[in-house]
Amino acid sequence: MSEDVLDGEVCSINEIDPEAVAFVQGKALPDRTVEKVNRLFSALADPTRIKILNALMVTQELCVCDLAVIADLSVSAVSHQLRLLRDRDLVRARRDGRMVYYSLSDDHVSTLMGNGIDHANE
Repeated sequence: MSEDVLDGEVCSINEIDPEAVAFVQGKALPDRTVEKVNRLFSALADPTRIKILNALMVTQELCVCDLAVIADLSVSAVSHQLRLLRDRDLVRARRDGRMVYYSLSDDHVSTLMGNGIDHANE
């Protein structure tokens, strides 16, 4: 069948495959994991936060003032976004005297961003 035929269509009968359902239920994520993944993806659902994460992926570490210029926003607005990204464990902060530098939390964030960018560009 072509994709056009399947677009928007549902099964015409109501028949459950108990083995398939049991298999998937056995692999179900714990509620805590579902909530953490939901919070992760909700954090990525904002163009400003994508710009910030991309900038950190490209340069590894920047201060809030640099990120404000890159995102074309006020320092206050970027600080607010960074707070949310820190809360979701996507970025971390490092203080150096009076300066605070931000970077991606780990390689998983870079991989996630890279995969998202690749998928968007397909």
